[in-house]
Amino acid sequence: MFFDKHSMQSNLECFLECTTPVVQSQFLPKTEIRDLNVLWHPWEREKVEYFTLGDLWNCYDEWSAYGAGVPILLNNNETLIQYYVPYLSAIQIFTSNSARNSFREETESGDCETRDSFSDSCSDESESEKLCRWDGCSSEEGGLEQESLWPRSDRLGCLYFQYFERLAPYGRVPLMDKINGLAQRYPGLMSLRSVDLSPASWMAVSWYPIYHIPMGRTIKDLSTCFLTYHTLSSSFQDMDLDDDMDGNEKKKRKEGEGISLPPFGLATYKMQGHVWVSSKTGRDQERLMSLLSVADSWLKQLRVQHHDFNYFTGIHRG
Repeated sequence: MFFDKHSMQSNLECFLECTTPVVQSQFLPKTEIRDLNVLWHPWEREKVEYFTLGDLWNCYDEWSAYGAGVPILLNNNETLIQYYVPYLSAIQIFTSNSARNSFREETESGDCETRDSFSDSCSDESESEKLCRWDGCSSEEGGLEQESLWPRSDRLGCLYFQYFERLAPYGRVPLMDKINGLAQRYPGLMSLRSVDLSPASWMAVSWYPIYHIPMGRTIKDLSTCFLTYHTLSSSFQDMDLDDDMDGNEKKKRKEGEGISLPPFGLATYKMQGHVWVSSKTGRDQERLMSLLSVADSWLKQLRVQHHDFNYFTGIHRG
């Protein structure tokens, strides 16, 4: 039964598990392992697993169309399945000059806007102390156009693409539709590999409830919206981002069974009542605060103004 698998988990744990993408993985050819950026991949390995961004988005295909089902146990011990639709809230992809330049060459004869988007990025001629200026991506869906100064850093990499959603939820399109549209101008959104991305690469996904089964009841607690943060680089692949999980709930991933991208950060909106914070263990509230703190620290470290995060947390910034 669907509920049996999650019977020992809290509702918050169920949500995080049911909305975590598990991406089809591939093995990097041994001849390419020695070419990896040593700052991003400092350890030596005989085998290196990676995924393409295209395979990552495939995880959101069905969720974008029908919603991700999350089993919920209510206070009166009734059970239902709440469905959430994912939307691309924000993304920044940092990669190496060689990878970025290969996509510039692909688009030289194509869309002039795509070429222009590279013109303010890091260049091979930049000196170590030179500031790297980049501009935001905009689209008909409403990207955030902003200019900022970043010190050139080999560890950070060069910005290939960024997008920040600012439209109201009812004006957005599901994540898969958004990515398909953006990928027409930025082909790297499909073909870039996790090993090509710097540790600074990340995305945020907003999850909005659409319906629950069985229907017929209006439950305030189920109007909660979530904002999950995920790393995109293989640099974090072997790190256990679920350190606060009970030991008996941890599972060691086997080679070739897919790469899981659990959220390293989380923000919530309209969280009311006790559906999402279990009183049995007292760990849910602690976990919520920890994930929120990490998300906030991440954004501050990258000097990013994330519209959805500010809205979810009630922060008003000029």
